[in-house]
Amino acid sequence: MAKTDSTPTTEAQEDDAAGARLSTAPAEDRGQAVLGSFGGVRRPGALGALAWTGREVLGWLRWFWRQLTSMRVALILLLLLSLATIPGSLIPQTSVDSVKADTWKNAHKTLTPIYEKLQLFHVYSSVWFSAIYLLLFISLIGCIVPRTWQFVGQLRGRPPKAPRHLDRLPAYATWRTDADPDEVLAAARRALRRKRFRTVVAGDSVASEKGYLREAGNLLFHVSLIVMLVAFASAQLWKYEGGKLVVEGDKFSNTLTQYDDFKSGTLFNADDLPPFGFELKGFTGTYERTGPQKGTPRDYRAHISYWKGADGKPRDTTIKVNEPLEVDGSKVYLQGHGYAPRVTVRDGQGTVVYQGAVASLPLDNNITETTVIKVPDYWDKNGKKGQIGFRGNFVPTLDLRTGRMASVFPALDNPYLILTAYQGDLGLDSGLPQSVYKLETKRMKQFKEGDRPFARALRPGETMTLPDGAGSLKFDGIGTWATFQISHKPGDMPALAGAVAALIGVAGSLFIQRRRVWVRAVRGADGRTVVELAGLGRSESAKVPDELYELAVALQNGAPPVAEEEEREPDGKAPSGEKSDESSDESSDKSSAQSEEEKAVETAEERAVKKPAEANADATAEESPRSAEPTDSSEGARA
Repeated sequence: MAKTDSTPTTEAQEDDAAGARLSTAPAEDRGQAVLGSFGGVRRPGALGALAWTGREVLGWLRWFWRQLTSMRVALILLLLLSLATIPGSLIPQTSVDSVKADTWKNAHKTLTPIYEKLQLFHVYSSVWFSAIYLLLFISLIGCIVPRTWQFVGQLRGRPPKAPRHLDRLPAYATWRTDADPDEVLAAARRALRRKRFRTVVAGDSVASEKGYLREAGNLLFHVSLIVMLVAFASAQLWKYEGGKLVVEGDKFSNTLTQYDDFKSGTLFNADDLPPFGFELKGFTGTYERTGPQKGTPRDYRAHISYWKGADGKPRDTTIKVNEPLEVDGSKVYLQGHGYAPRVTVRDGQGTVVYQGAVASLPLDNNITETTVIKVPDYWDKNGKKGQIGFRGNFVPTLDLRTGRMASVFPALDNPYLILTAYQGDLGLDSGLPQSVYKLETKRMKQFKEGDRPFARALRPGETMTLPDGAGSLKFDGIGTWATFQISHKPGDMPALAGAVAALIGVAGSLFIQRRRVWVRAVRGADGRTVVELAGLGRSESAKVPDELYELAVALQNGAPPVAEEEEREPDGKAPSGEKSDESSDESSDKSSAQSEEEKAVETAEERAVKKPAEANADATAEESPRSAEPTDSSEGARA
């Protein structure tokens, strides 16, 4: 009785459990589930709300992390990063060329405020560019870590065992041999290992796999991208870059005060400048003299003497374009070249108030230069103190037949220094910054010769005497100058290594094909060994059939195939499923007819025990084998 009472209770519990599994409605005593939330069931009370909130926040964080580390989002971030570099290429960047950026701002008064709000003059240090950069960095890390563990698991794993039906694979081969199955499998394993397949014996087959470096190439590519991102970031944070114009005979020391312009990264400290310096000994420049490229530079060489540290021994070397000097991790590049006329200026008392080379700035490709000389300490013939300035052009090759005071060739074929003079206030005492290559003439008066402005064209060695005994200027000779860019970017070599590694990784992922090969050898019903070979590639590749062919040739040397012999049944009938020859003898025809008759009898007996509806269907299906040979595989097996 107790047994009878317990049975309904057990069945009811099973029904309740099955119903609970089928139903999605929450139980009433477990709170209310919020539809579409990650928090699941929300229990009543403050603790229930707190637990639900925690699960909800954690669920959203996990969802966001899965989206960020997906391949789709990584590709979108790469596209956005590429698009973000376009404004940095089209709009002048303050960090690259502040003068050009200021010129652009003055020419576009309307767009400048909008661009400044969008940080388009500082693209690579803007908030939105940094956000894309960091998100891509995090996405790559989140993608690499799980793929690395998965790849490690694949390396530690073993190839899967052979499928049951090898003939369904794309590449397949089989033959019969008299060799022992174990010998065939051992030979297959040796042959596969020679081809660097990783093999394992599983029962009556050998499983092998090759091409694991394909995934290693993918991981190498992703890791290389991270290395490049880190290198670019470090280059921007710890870099420094500056320019310096050095006149022939002058020296440069790598200190902050020596630079004409200087830019550095956020984390760079000026005290970290490596101690070195150099002196410009001379400059050599050659130009094309004939043909359509006349005047084009052919060779620029800056001859310098450099030293390391405060007490370093000077060493002579030559800096060429794209062949910088590397000192203590910093590179000194040759940027430009020009001429520096050497002059001697005397005041009205005959005292030398200025003497030296004047660096002049080129105006065109033929190095027509603008020349400015400022003399703040000057006394006229009456002993009155004042200031004087000179402005004009230096022309390396002057051709008066052109009617223009411009150079027709960049070499010093016919040099002239063409100057005019001013006296007054140079504006140096105003406290405002002033360019050394520009003469402010607002508070100055030009010397005149009669009613015309005073000007002279001087050859080397000639002297210009100012009107009214105001002084003189002698053109002593011509020197040279060169501009150098000194830069230090700590991420250059890691970025280069990352780029090379990325190319290697892409090549490996494209050209290495992962593939598997199985070899099965079993004893057949006739006592002979049936050898089956099959291959499968992860992608369409011609290597799988080729390797399977080579493996089959190697195995057939020790397990040669045997000729297939035509087999007959003991009663003389043809094998099942084969069609009898029309020219067979009378006994074969009688045997075939008898077989058809016996089959018809068996079919009739089977129909007798079936339902009427099924019998009608079977009768229709059995009419065709009576009038012709069976072609269906089931009918052939039944025959």
